[in-house]
Amino acid sequence: MRLIRLFLAAVLLLVCTVITAQTPSIRTDHKVEKSETIFGIAKKYGITIEDLIQANPEMREQGYELKRGDTIRIPYAKDQAPASTSQSTSSKPTTTAVAGKKEVKVGVMLPLHDNDGDGRRMVEYYRGLLLGVDRVKKDGITVDLQAWNVPIDADITKTLTEKEKDAANCDIIIGPLYTKMVKPLAEFCEKNDIMMVIPFSINGNDVEENAHIFQVYQSQPDFDTQTIKNFIQWFNNYHVVIIDCEDEKSTKGDFMRKLRAELDNYALKYSLTSLKTNEKSFAKAFSLSQQNVVLVNTEHSPSLNATLAKLNTLTSKNSDLSVSLFGYKEWLMYTKVYLDYYFKYDTYIPTYFYYNDLSADTKWVERNYKKWFEKDMDGEALPRFALTGFDHACFFIGGFSQFGPAFNGGKGQMTYKPVQSPLKFKQAGKGHKNTSFMFVHYKTDRTIESVNY
Repeated sequence: MRLIRLFLAAVLLLVCTVITAQTPSIRTDHKVEKSETIFGIAKKYGITIEDLIQANPEMREQGYELKRGDTIRIPYAKDQAPASTSQSTSSKPTTTAVAGKKEVKVGVMLPLHDNDGDGRRMVEYYRGLLLGVDRVKKDGITVDLQAWNVPIDADITKTLTEKEKDAANCDIIIGPLYTKMVKPLAEFCEKNDIMMVIPFSINGNDVEENAHIFQVYQSQPDFDTQTIKNFIQWFNNYHVVIIDCEDEKSTKGDFMRKLRAELDNYALKYSLTSLKTNEKSFAKAFSLSQQNVVLVNTEHSPSLNATLAKLNTLTSKNSDLSVSLFGYKEWLMYTKVYLDYYFKYDTYIPTYFYYNDLSADTKWVERNYKKWFEKDMDGEALPRFALTGFDHACFFIGGFSQFGPAFNGGKGQMTYKPVQSPLKFKQAGKGHKNTSFMFVHYKTDRTIESVNY
């Protein structure tokens, strides 16, 4: 067991960024928990002990002792460059300035109409793209943008042959929205050496066969696999408690079965309990000697509400009990209602986006969206479609302008700090799939941290 956990700790490589202002050399602050060691903290953040000591010189003093509740500084590892901390007076989201930018020709092939929900959502996404294009132009990039309305009943092959709007001259085409259009557009992009960005969910696996495809969408099985892998790495020293909420409408059954199989595979013990269990039996599922991490087998808010009530009763009667809560990206929709509880229970939410309405960058985009289009973004949707479009424009146009056809969207080619939707691509067959993943961590000191993999 110990060897397995040491191995898991050794392979854990991640970047933690507190969503507040940082000094250039310090990545985040860490509040020391019970039984933590300098060695263990260094391993947790993927840095050396010497890195940690250099950031905290008091550790060199004779008689120094790491104590629970201490706050220590976590530096960037030597091979990690901290993000630029320079800010313009207008607090505009920034891309990395690079000399010699060339013109980038971009085509958009999405349903851009007001006839149904698909069209309205894509119009908002397109408006975000326009804001992103305006932003990259301020970095010296010349952008030639063309857009085609491609509704669900359109013949995209006809769109591709329109003479007045020659799609063959594009460097990047963003689209389509519908699966039936992917193959003809992919073949067109391959023939004309065009980067094809599929921004939203589709079926099929064309990305595996076409080197020109960048698939932003992550399928649920792929996302679940990432979640389970990173859960095992992060929580291997925790006591896992799984609560059955008996929710017949839950979509998390398959995820929970796979997670339990991996816990068994790594010989990591866990307890099973239920919301209907009496207080005494419920308490027995928890450890008094380890930090507990609680999972429920549903994403729905009524079960979350019942779980929090159960945990409140339990912790009020067991003050020494340490509890963290592990949720689902759907819980981000409930943040305004449950924020205090997320902080109270040291909550981790796995996701590929994070909408931070307090961020200066988010406020800048939202303010300009309203100024340009005389309306607010859709306040119900998460992730926000306009912010997604803004991020996509800055990421792909900025990346292509710097690297040209060699742009792969992977590590080492990050030219942009995202507002909401981080992107990180890896080779998937011939094409590229987005593998961006994070834990949004609501810490007990009421700060929010993003743990990016």
